[in-house]
Amino acid sequence: MSRRYPDRPFLGVGALIIADGRILMCRRGKPPYVGYWSIPGGLVELGEPVVDALHREVREETGLEVTVIRLSEIYERIIEDDEGRTEYHFVLLDYLCRVESGTLKAGDDAADVRWFTRAELASLEVTPGTLPVIERAFITT
Repeated sequence: MSRRYPDRPFLGVGALIIADGRILMCRRGKPPYVGYWSIPGGLVELGEPVVDALHREVREETGLEVTVIRLSEIYERIIEDDEGRTEYHFVLLDYLCRVESGTLKAGDDAADVRWFTRAELASLEVTPGTLPVIERAFITT
């Protein structure tokens, strides 16, 4: 099934990786929102446990291995086209994580990966709805 104009939502995972007052962000290399910054993550594959998908996506996009601390938030992203039809629909499970090992390097569908302070986030083009999720994660860490 295509991600565009789906007949049902897709399940995805995201990693809120916060360390030393900074959060790890990925610049998106694929639609939707190519070029925007977001947290590392992606879709859960059929038969794949959610936390396994999170580990795989973080490894593929950032080169890092993480430990899951807890589920931080469930976020729903519905994107409509100019005619009001649902073009994309994702249900995202965002987990607070910490880095265990690895070397930071953009991979898979991430065009870039970098650490940013909370203040620096304001100057970035961030995927819609992501900043409030990040702010809530900072408050609860």
